[in-house]
Amino acid sequence: MASSNFIDYVKINCRSGAGGAGSRHFRREKHVPKGGPDGGDGGRGGHIILRGNSQLWTLLHLKYRKHVKAEDGTGGDGGRRTGQQGEDVILDVPLGTIVRDPETGEKISEITEEGQEVILFPGGRGGLGNAHFKTSTLQAPQYAQPGESGQEAWVVLELKLLADVGLVGFPNAGKSTLLSVLSAARPEIADYPFTTLVPNLGVVAYRDYKSFVMADIPGIIEGASQGKGLGLRFLRHIERNSILLFMVAANSEDVKQEYNTLLNELRAYNPELMDKKRLLAITKMDLLDETGLADLRANLPKKVPVTFISSVTQTGLDVLKDMIWQNLTETIDVS
Repeated sequence: MASSNFIDYVKINCRSGAGGAGSRHFRREKHVPKGGPDGGDGGRGGHIILRGNSQLWTLLHLKYRKHVKAEDGTGGDGGRRTGQQGEDVILDVPLGTIVRDPETGEKISEITEEGQEVILFPGGRGGLGNAHFKTSTLQAPQYAQPGESGQEAWVVLELKLLADVGLVGFPNAGKSTLLSVLSAARPEIADYPFTTLVPNLGVVAYRDYKSFVMADIPGIIEGASQGKGLGLRFLRHIERNSILLFMVAANSEDVKQEYNTLLNELRAYNPELMDKKRLLAITKMDLLDETGLADLRANLPKKVPVTFISSVTQTGLDVLKDMIWQNLTETIDVS
């Protein structure tokens, strides 16, 4: 997806439709000069509805649609005829979309499944016609209810990508290269930092026609949780990943220190990320000889599964996929 087309945050004004007024009508026909009340009810106003759509990956289609207004219901009519219902407005959004109050940041709702629908703002109810207010002592009620007003408010739509595996690493750790080799995704790849400016998703094929989704986000730097670099803007995309695959280049000055720095940034951003399964891939192994590999093995982080890969020579990629799949199935079994 092109960087200019990836939109993961929009603010829109929504207004649901008002309900139609009830009718204050009396039956008047030939030979029935004093028929009773027969005013119909007003139609309800249109809803503002969010619907999950797995074919969408971005909120681009809502970027320039700042005002969303549903249709009002029409008034009731004589003969107990109900007014027409206002047409609903359905907004398709990617899976992983969260709706928040722009003032408080409070989460209002979220969309996580294909076809899931959430009524964001219900339309106003239609008013009751005067036929409802007839009693034994009031045979000709002159009253009918007005329609209920619709609801109007600004909301923020925020996208958190849904993926099985999230790639975490410093710029130039080889995340985009790995994604391009394992999937059909074609992220921009170059030998300078911050080549990746937006998240990229790729579907990785596994054995027996199985597959999993991998997400590459812009590189994290030290201080990203305080807003440095690009990390803070995109760290939220890691929150929806089942497994975090940390990637550290084999030519790093200190692999253990780099891994701990990444871990600390995620912990500072959201401590709940520490509950996710973590894997570590040492990338660019084609740059090391046997002596360098031996030195590297002696300085690896503890308590995290480690594998060694080279996306250029495609070394160790099957082992990596096996490790990911095993941990994914364990995650699914636990949940």
